[in-house]
Amino acid sequence: MKQRVLVLTDLEFQMPESAEQVPDQVDAKWLATWRTEFDVLTALRSLGHETRVLGGVTDLHAVKDTLGEWKPDIVFNLLEQLFGQNTYVPYLLGYLELLDQPFTGCRSDGLFFAYNKPLMKKILAYHRIPVPPFKVFPRGKGVRKPRALRYPLFVKSTSEHGSEGIAQASVVTCDEKLRERVEFIHTRLKTDAMAEEYIDGRELYVGVIGNNRLETFPAWEVHFGEMRESSLAIATSKVKWNNQYREKMGVTNGPAAELPPGYDQWISRLSKRIYQVLGFCGYARLDFRLTEDGRLYLIEPNPNPAIGRTEDFAESAAATGLKYEDLIQRILNLGMRNLAARRAA
Repeated sequence: MKQRVLVLTDLEFQMPESAEQVPDQVDAKWLATWRTEFDVLTALRSLGHETRVLGGVTDLHAVKDTLGEWKPDIVFNLLEQLFGQNTYVPYLLGYLELLDQPFTGCRSDGLFFAYNKPLMKKILAYHRIPVPPFKVFPRGKGVRKPRALRYPLFVKSTSEHGSEGIAQASVVTCDEKLRERVEFIHTRLKTDAMAEEYIDGRELYVGVIGNNRLETFPAWEVHFGEMRESSLAIATSKVKWNNQYREKMGVTNGPAAELPPGYDQWISRLSKRIYQVLGFCGYARLDFRLTEDGRLYLIEPNPNPAIGRTEDFAESAAATGLKYEDLIQRILNLGMRNLAARRAA
């Protein structure tokens, strides 16, 4: 059934005739966001849906007025932030829920947990899901490492995603470096900081899709290439967004090869359990670390991950034979069913 789809985007978006019309010399993170929005819009239109884009929202009246005037069947949510803050996005979704307006992806409650990393990790630890031990360092307070926390530690923001603020210096081995990196997060990102025990190992991404009946896609891996010889194998902002650096160091993303026997099924079961514990729906990507001795730790859950054609989520879906347009249609269908389930409850 053809639908009227309102696409909420981070960028004020003008649909070109082809993806090649975007300027080459632009910020890589901006370009990745732009390509995701372009790919989703292109797929929606090829499926025959009527679309309208509302990008760069700075006034909630614009959302209210567009919903009232155009009356979309569903909102396709591509927002990663609102008013410059990712933590505001769940509030907009809560507003849509109050209006009984269907939208794609995760509900407001699941997104809230994902954007509050300390609370999310406490919930997972309660359910005996392996996460690294951690400590939160609020802004304006001193930095003292608990005795139980062991170096090396990985320091990051309590709320930012997309490797924001992540660099080789994020892994610290002494109290002095810990204080320096925590102060960096406080000053540069203006958020609380958290330090968790650094897990050395393979970095695996697992896509999950569904509301109640869940499906996982094949595990994807960051292959760090020559980085393992010269520096720590972590997905820094440079690794994620600097294509020249990735090419120079031989960093690629692709299928996880040669997992230990039985690990495919184990990772799938664990991913579904995490997804359910956190109240996710729609689709998500879960980031794990697999150690040499076979221990698996959840590092980050990412509801509503990037779904451009060349992103990990879509490529791992394609590995199962799911075409990109079919993936986008499935995400739309899940958004409609999610509203129906809430109404029935």
